[in-house]
Parts: sequence; structure tokens; C-alpha cells
Amino acid sequence: MPNEAIRQEIEREVAANTILVYGKGTKDMPLCGFTLETIEFFNRFGYPFEVIDVLDNVPKREELSQVTKWATLPKVFIAGKFYGDTDILEPMAENGELKTVLAEAFAGKVEPAPIVHLH
Repeated sequence: MPNEAIRQEIEREVAANTILVYGKGTKDMPLCGFTLETIEFFNRFGYPFEVIDVLDNVPKREELSQVTKWATLPKVFIAGKFYGDTDILEPMAENGELKTVLAEAFAGKVEPAPIVHLH
């Protein structure tokens, strides 16, 4: 049975963040390798994104699984649409599709920051 209060909270969070990652831990302190991998993945593109820790929030994790039909974390939303995780996003990045998705999601909002590569 859906939890309407949690579902509304998720809807508000997704609407408030162009890129939103539900994961284990935070951007500054990821608590699993998959969340860390997702943070590193999005850092490559230079767009702002948010990570919401749901590790200890079992009701919210269950509601997210119901909403997305995706059992595992992290769960990535871009411009309100659920995309899964980096298993889905990495091939999209490789074929150029993700660049288009991000450009459209951020159109008129923000330009990507320049990516600095240290040697």
C-alpha cells in the first residue's frame, strides 16, 4: 500500500532537483561503492546534482522501489524521469544520448561547469 506522505516527499524532492540520486550516504560521504560510482559518474559532466541518503529510511526505500519498480540503490532521476542507475546511464553516456538528456534537462537553467583534469 502506498505511503502518500512519503510519496509526496519523493515527488517534491524529484521536482526540486534536476538530477537527483537516492543512494546510501551523501555526496561527501557515500556509504557504498555503487553510490560512490554514481557520484563520480555525474561529477564527469559538470552539472549540479543532489544525493539523498535513504540507507536508514526503510519506508522511503520501499516507497521508492514501488514508485520506480527498481529494487536496488542508487536510483537516479533526471528532470523528473527515472533512469535506473549507472548500468543504464553509462551506455547512454557512451553513445551520446545522456549528453542530450542533460542539455535538455538544464536548458535555460545552468551551463555545465568546466571539467578540470589534473595530471
